[in-house]
Amino acid sequence: MGLLGAVLAAIVAGLNNRVPGLALADLQGALGLARDDASWLNTAYAAGELAATPFATWFAITFSLRRFHLGILAGALALAALMPFVRDLHLLLALRTLQGLLSGGLVPLLMVAALAFLPPPIRLHGLALYALTSTFSPNLATWLAAWCVDQLQDWRWVYWHVLPIGLLALGLIAWGIPKTPPAMGRFRQGDWLGMALGVPGLALLVLALDQGVRLDWLRSPLIATCLLLGTVLTALFLAFEWRHPAPFIKLQMLGRRNLWLGFSVFLMLLMISATAVTLPVNVLGPLQGFRLEQSSALGLIVGLPQLVLGSAVALLLYQRWVDARQLFAAGLLLIAGGCWLGSGITSDWMVAQFVPAEIAYAIGLPMAIVPLLFLATSVVQPAEGAYVAGIVNTLRAFGAVLGGAVVGQLLAVRSRFHADMLLDQAGQLQANLASTDLALGPLAAAIAREASVLATADAYRVFGLLALGLAPVVLILKYIAPPASHPRSHAPAAAAPAAP
Repeated sequence: MGLLGAVLAAIVAGLNNRVPGLALADLQGALGLARDDASWLNTAYAAGELAATPFATWFAITFSLRRFHLGILAGALALAALMPFVRDLHLLLALRTLQGLLSGGLVPLLMVAALAFLPPPIRLHGLALYALTSTFSPNLATWLAAWCVDQLQDWRWVYWHVLPIGLLALGLIAWGIPKTPPAMGRFRQGDWLGMALGVPGLALLVLALDQGVRLDWLRSPLIATCLLLGTVLTALFLAFEWRHPAPFIKLQMLGRRNLWLGFSVFLMLLMISATAVTLPVNVLGPLQGFRLEQSSALGLIVGLPQLVLGSAVALLLYQRWVDARQLFAAGLLLIAGGCWLGSGITSDWMVAQFVPAEIAYAIGLPMAIVPLLFLATSVVQPAEGAYVAGIVNTLRAFGAVLGGAVVGQLLAVRSRFHADMLLDQAGQLQANLASTDLALGPLAAAIAREASVLATADAYRVFGLLALGLAPVVLILKYIAPPASHPRSHAPAAAAPAAP
């Protein structure tokens, strides 16, 4: 029951991030904000989330998993209840950053709880539950955002929708996770200088990546400064962590092949997964004039099957005849197939035309992510569980921001390229038909629409090729034999995560 509470808390964190971002236009209208000002609300949350993620497991062990979990979840829920009443942009940005800081610790604690509380015969199902943070929550958010603004017709539920789930999670965590004494003596050992460098460094990198496309990257002094300072501070943070005897994240673990190679693939996989639902939803809006409600079914097609498919993949990994690397590669091939199907997009496509691609994503994502988590955590000792949770969740948060930046920049560059090519063709047509005057207004609208469609097809091709190229790479990961699903005897699950 405690683990179920941790799952729900992690879902709360994912929804806190995605739903307000998807309903940003409605929030912007309700609060009377300019589009540029409103865009910083998403950036503020993402910056707080990434800044908190590397340190969450350390503080959970120090204060006790139960106490820390309850504290940050209660704080995130209190902010969700309060934010609809705030009208000042600067205060709203500060609260959104704080909510990101608090919510950023919830997802790493789910992995810690799964590794600590589940015995080996069912531990892979715990990793499948963790995979829901990448496969279920982001895709459910599309439907939830549409439900809040179009069905309930009250933008405040964009924040309030997490309250029922979060209160249930609070009760389950309070009842199910064992009470353990805090270890306050660990404060004397912490890498505080590294943390003082890492928190602003990671936050500045998020600011640069999230706003880079809108502000045209290095042409903006703000983005250039954030990139430079963020890179320097983050590099110093990593250097201090490498040399410190009691770091927050143990970077030396990345010397193991399944960790450095597996996590590299994981980072790119998170970028590829941005094309699953976000890309078609974003293109259907301007292409067909759809509101979010009309395309939200795409999120459910990918998200809802994850409640079953994750555990189904975990069951496969327990079979002696299954090689996790081959299952991983098969998942990447399915994702590449989904990208290939999406690359056939035309200006006539509606929701139905995206369904085959979404089905391929729905099956391929758990087939890739769950084996990856198994291959990575299997080379980790029990006492290192908190370290690996910090590393993988930092990459998860960073990968989501990086993926959005890469997709946005790719679409911007290719849209300009195709618009220039179409304008050139239109000019040649005008020259050949000198007696015919082309209607410039409809022509400009048609060129913009077709350029967007062609750029979306290019994005699908790029990420499809990336997924295809990763498939043979994962086959060189170290082979890990399937765990015993029915051992003769096994020790009971630990009551709390081991302190690094």
